[in-house]
Amino acid sequence: MLEEIHEQPGALERTLKAERKSIEELRSLLQGQPPKLIMLAARGTSDNAAQFGRYLLEITTGIPVTLAAPSIFTLYRAPFQFDGVLVIAISQSGESTDTNLVLERAREQGARTIGITNEASSKLARTAEHMFLVHAGREKSVAATKTYTGQLLMLYMIAYALGARIALDDLARLPDWTCQALKLQPEIARRAERYRFMEHALVVGRGLNYSNAFEFALKLMETCYVVAERFSSADLLHGPIAMVEASFPAFLFTPSGVTWQGMREMLEKLNHLQAETLVITDQNNPEVLTLNQRAVVVPAALEEIFTPIPYIIPAQLFAACLADQKGLDPDRPRTLSKVTRTM
Repeated sequence: MLEEIHEQPGALERTLKAERKSIEELRSLLQGQPPKLIMLAARGTSDNAAQFGRYLLEITTGIPVTLAAPSIFTLYRAPFQFDGVLVIAISQSGESTDTNLVLERAREQGARTIGITNEASSKLARTAEHMFLVHAGREKSVAATKTYTGQLLMLYMIAYALGARIALDDLARLPDWTCQALKLQPEIARRAERYRFMEHALVVGRGLNYSNAFEFALKLMETCYVVAERFSSADLLHGPIAMVEASFPAFLFTPSGVTWQGMREMLEKLNHLQAETLVITDQNNPEVLTLNQRAVVVPAALEEIFTPIPYIIPAQLFAACLADQKGLDPDRPRTLSKVTRTM
């Protein structure tokens, strides 16, 4: 897992270079036929990437986005009208049965379909009308890391193809920002020791980093066996905050930008409750250091829109280091396998 975390800058560079021509072709195609609705279909870590895609695409293109409920197709076999819908399926292996079925039903009705996967020979790659490959190389660890950030990068590129004001040259800076975040490993390893006996936690993010709250919590659950609940700062206030007491572990993603006001108020609330808080931020938000001295600061000044990939790196490192502190093998979580097929 640690090796693959460190492979991410190279994987991002390969993906951006290899898929640039295809994404320009898709951009030309979509300019004349923009979709009325986008549906994202995924499971597991890929579903967390889809959560990011929902925020990114709606914020930058104004096109409504929905997350598919695959059981509507696999169990209930309900009819679905795909008129004007662009369906994007996301899967690390490309062999997720229910995700692929959503894609098949969409193609049967003539909907435009896009596949994002790390496996060029997978069923998803064969089914999608337009296929984009995450060039992460083979991912051996059961806990996905480099495929998650590759999927986020592809969603940025698809947003560009849909007309978002995102420059591909700006995306080319993501590998370097990821390298900067990787330099935090020694600090994070020291911090993880403090949480060796942690059994439960909450992870909070909002907006573009809401998906990272889900992904960080998933990594804590599957590699460290920690019961990790994930919330937006708004949802946490609607009841679940009642479970927080002194020393309750809480992890927050706190970029500058439009989400900072709400996250600052949440951090102040958690401080008042004497929770054990740890925040992930960057040099563009020095105010957070006045509220939390245990901040993990990505050594780069980032616009909020570009924070999700650099921000998930410290979270991945924390999960891997905490698993080591607990004497667990993050590469082989109990009861899990690399490819999961569900209906």
